[in-house]
Amino acid sequence: MSEQWQAELAEGFGSVRELLDFLGTAVPFSAEAAERFPFRVPRAYARRMRPGDPHDPLLRQVLPRAQELASPEGFVSDPVGDRHALKVPGLLHKYRGRALLITTGACAIHCRYCFRREFPYAESQFTRQREKAALDYIARDPELGEIVLSGGDPLLLSDDRLARLTGQLAAIPHLRRLRIHSRVPLVLPSRIDERLLEVLSSHRLRTVVVIHANHPRELDGEAGGALAAMRRAGLMLLNQAVLLRRVNDSVGTLCELSECLFERGVLPYYLHLLDRVRGTAHFEVPEAEARDLHEALRRRLPGYLVPRLVREIDGQPYKLPVS
Repeated sequence: MSEQWQAELAEGFGSVRELLDFLGTAVPFSAEAAERFPFRVPRAYARRMRPGDPHDPLLRQVLPRAQELASPEGFVSDPVGDRHALKVPGLLHKYRGRALLITTGACAIHCRYCFRREFPYAESQFTRQREKAALDYIARDPELGEIVLSGGDPLLLSDDRLARLTGQLAAIPHLRRLRIHSRVPLVLPSRIDERLLEVLSSHRLRTVVVIHANHPRELDGEAGGALAAMRRAGLMLLNQAVLLRRVNDSVGTLCELSECLFERGVLPYYLHLLDRVRGTAHFEVPEAEARDLHEALRRRLPGYLVPRLVREIDGQPYKLPVS
């Protein structure tokens, strides 16, 4: 098994000052915010940031700021009701026909707007010791046709662990699809190697990979190569983005994102309003503005390039369209 990606993961930036020195950028940041929610950025992602630009939209997604320490009304620790949906440790069941496994708490990059930044991974993630209860729950519910692997980032699991897990899921007769949510193809493209692609494509379940690209500059040559390899392996690729203030809250940026995704064989799927987790209010785009942006996208792009504008609300049976 190639160890290149593990080495690259270990060599990423764990210090804000180190990253800013690498970029030659002077910009205020909050050390206290970085203690509350740790900082991590792979070098492959940092290389796409513009040196010397304190307003770079990729840097803005990962830079700990003092605004994270504020506690405005309506921003809470669990904005989408993940804890209420835990049926057994590691398994969330919110929506009919599909369930989600919290496979790991690890991520290759720590996005400051992460809605699971306060999730209790230690007691609530899917581990080898807890897998029987979760798999038994799935096996007992014949309505379940799809399992979502989430985290953290499921593609940071080892190849052997992923092979074992996908094999266990494929052995459950009523399952038809496997969905994987991951930022790894964008932020750590070296992880998408031959062995991983063999693991993801060698079982009977139809596999969908949902990547999380928020800005067209995240789709550079390295990431494009990883996405092309995934398509050749027969994986269906979708994208869900989060609408973020001063990152992608313009019609031009969102149009370019959809065009870049489609050129790389990825279908724009969802554009999410921000999940209102504590520490993220500075990223929020008001709903009325979001609707106007979405209407402008509909006027400029063919329908298949316009992502659905949605929000997730605790207790609702599906993600709600914003219209």
